[in-house]
Amino acid sequence: MYDTEVAVVGGGAAGLSLAHRLCAPPPGARCPEVTVVDAPPGPLRPPERTWCYWEGPDGEYDGVLAASWDRLRVHGADGSALTGRPAPLRYKMLRSGTFEALVGARLAATPSARRVTAAVDDVRALPDGAEIRGVTAEGDPVRLRARWVFDSRPLPALPPARTTLLQHFHGWFVRTERPEFDSGTADLMDFRTPQPDHGLSFGYVLPLGPHEALVEYTEFAAAPLDEAAYHRALRHYLTEIRPLGPYRVTASEQGVIPMTDARFPRATGPGVFRIGAAGGATRPSTGYTFATVQRQTRAIAAAFHQGRTPAPPPPHSARSRLMDAVLLRALDSGRVDGADFFTGLFRGVPMERLLRFLDGGTRLREDLSIGLHTPVLPMLRTVAELPRLRRRPAVPPTRPARTGSAAPTAAPAPNRKTPSDDDLPA
Repeated sequence: MYDTEVAVVGGGAAGLSLAHRLCAPPPGARCPEVTVVDAPPGPLRPPERTWCYWEGPDGEYDGVLAASWDRLRVHGADGSALTGRPAPLRYKMLRSGTFEALVGARLAATPSARRVTAAVDDVRALPDGAEIRGVTAEGDPVRLRARWVFDSRPLPALPPARTTLLQHFHGWFVRTERPEFDSGTADLMDFRTPQPDHGLSFGYVLPLGPHEALVEYTEFAAAPLDEAAYHRALRHYLTEIRPLGPYRVTASEQGVIPMTDARFPRATGPGVFRIGAAGGATRPSTGYTFATVQRQTRAIAAAFHQGRTPAPPPPHSARSRLMDAVLLRALDSGRVDGADFFTGLFRGVPMERLLRFLDGGTRLREDLSIGLHTPVLPMLRTVAELPRLRRRPAVPPTRPARTGSAAPTAAPAPNRKTPSDDDLPA
């Protein structure tokens, strides 16, 4: 006997997106009993964060976007600026709090949906479903049996991989006294930042208005920095590279995203599936996850409503995974210069096609033409090398890059906090 037909563990982007889609069946299909099990406030529930993605106009979340841009700009390390319009695509920003409120209201209005607050300790597969065990914030035990369980909790460790880099970043929401930003143009990558000895770095500027923007410093590297190092990098960027007049920091965000060619298992039992980043939804070459989560949860819900086994499909095609593995290895081995690599792609490929490529939406002929705008010989050498490389367990960094930081967890979520005096620019 089941307590619920479907249990969704985790109330982030993947869990809420799936619950919402399951509870919005097409005509003639039924809405299942859905229980979302979310962690109580505390270390297991990340603070508010930002999700960015690109898609065409009239997206289902367009009414609650924080901002969107129809022009994107990339600065090369030499200072050259490349600006383009990826029409009909737009680059979009969605705040997690707004998303959670929107989907939460829809679930609250659905009689067959409910939410349970508990820290999940174990999901145990059964012959015909699974049992979830956890504990409430008050210390009371929770046991829930379900026919289907979709688990979005971060993995305790990354699967073995040939290459694993970390995309780590720290950002400030800034407010300026003078109008400093073009509200219609987002700076996707600014490679004028000092490049690390290994990997790459760039600035990232998302204007929210003439006086407001999210400004981030990002690296692809083996280990994150400590907070002081991020603050120095951001101050340098906003003083020497993208100088602003007087400004103040209103909030900040920080995160670490594994970029790996590991194989993520999508099922851990006959009725237990992993979704979101835990199920491999993060694109290894870019770190973007939200758009893949939407495709993944849409496919799961469609399978359920059609009476099929609601197993998650592969989040990325085999061809995309191979190309990502080649790029990660080429970057990690130093065969290609990361700043020059991405600048060359944006310089040589129409922006709309390049964004579709980065999202896995291009055809083979398009992929081959885009490949001609990369360092061909180093990439071919890497393709030949990959079959000989062993997949090894991921080892968290034991010492920090530059000035020190704690080792990341397997799939840490970006987090935000109210800034202290230390966050304010010098």
